[in-house]
Amino acid sequence: MLSLRIAVRFLLKSPIQTVLIVAGIAVGIAVQIFVGSLIASLQSFLIDQTLGSSPHLTLTAKAKGEFIDYNQALRIKLKKNAVVKAVVPQRTVSAIFVKGSQSAPLSIKCADATKLDSIYKLKSKLKGGDYSLGDNEIIVGSDFASGQNVRPGDMIKLTLASRAVKELRVSSIVDLGNKQANETVAFAGTGFGRAALGASVNRYSAVEIQLSQVFQSTAIAKNLAGAFPDITITDWQIEQKSLLSGLQAQSSSTFMIQFFVLIAVALGIASTLSISAIQKTRQIGILKALGMTDGRSGTIFLWQGLFLGFLGSLGGLLLGLGLIAIFSVTAGAKPGSFPITPQTTFVIVSVGIGLAVAMLSAILPSRRTARLDPIEVIQSGG
Repeated sequence: MLSLRIAVRFLLKSPIQTVLIVAGIAVGIAVQIFVGSLIASLQSFLIDQTLGSSPHLTLTAKAKGEFIDYNQALRIKLKKNAVVKAVVPQRTVSAIFVKGSQSAPLSIKCADATKLDSIYKLKSKLKGGDYSLGDNEIIVGSDFASGQNVRPGDMIKLTLASRAVKELRVSSIVDLGNKQANETVAFAGTGFGRAALGASVNRYSAVEIQLSQVFQSTAIAKNLAGAFPDITITDWQIEQKSLLSGLQAQSSSTFMIQFFVLIAVALGIASTLSISAIQKTRQIGILKALGMTDGRSGTIFLWQGLFLGFLGSLGGLLLGLGLIAIFSVTAGAKPGSFPITPQTTFVIVSVGIGLAVAMLSAILPSRRTARLDPIEVIQSGG
């Protein structure tokens, strides 16, 4: 194809200019990939740190202090929702730890050990003992254990709200990452909770739910509220508005960075191709005088845009992945650091955008060339 061969010749005739354009596109795409992946990974890290070990939705009875009926209809509804990752029906028992003259309040979440771990990740937070929750076992927080001089294997006495006294064995100690939680929150088995509260099989203090897509919690909460109007739903997006605002601000900053990088890349390509079109005016005029059609002459710069966009996007992809790898090696081992994971969809979109921007930027010089009058060009000397 004649226009393709001419486009390649024009690019090879000005190698420095071509390299600079490709480098500009590559840097723009690399910045998009790196910064986009950085912000997305940071958001995932923050979500995991703040919400990864807590319920995103909590279902309770309308009346305070009453039990929620975890019936078959509710079980099926939650099971059918693909976003629901973990469901923990639990009974909360309030108790007072008593040891001589010492006493401390405890809020004990009683549920199946495996289900509790699916939300609270207790196994990964063990500081001592073995993870188990028999009917006469309890898991306590690290601050409670150190403050009350409690170790795994010790028997502790608890006074319940009914004034009954229960004795449980400490199976393990966990660090929940929060001083208040470590001092006041404990975990026990299903049997202890049911006996302490006198609750029937399907009656629980709350049903805690964790989602694979945390930002869908409000939509799921509305859906559940419509199907089960007799329950109260606590949504993390309502309870933690400051955290939500921060996460949303991060997402907005990603789009702003993308937008301005695209503008910079587009202006760079368009201006360079426009200058190239002006520089090649005489050659194009001669070609059109020899019979090249307006369409073919305009296609020359579209081909140039395609080549520049492809090479620049490819270079940007390699540079972006290289920056991510360098960051992972240099910053990955530092305290408080987080891994950057290239977002496959985001990378593909960034490369596609690079190609599209290059092509769109070539339209203006392409149209200018197509409208060129060869007689005027030759008469004016180019």
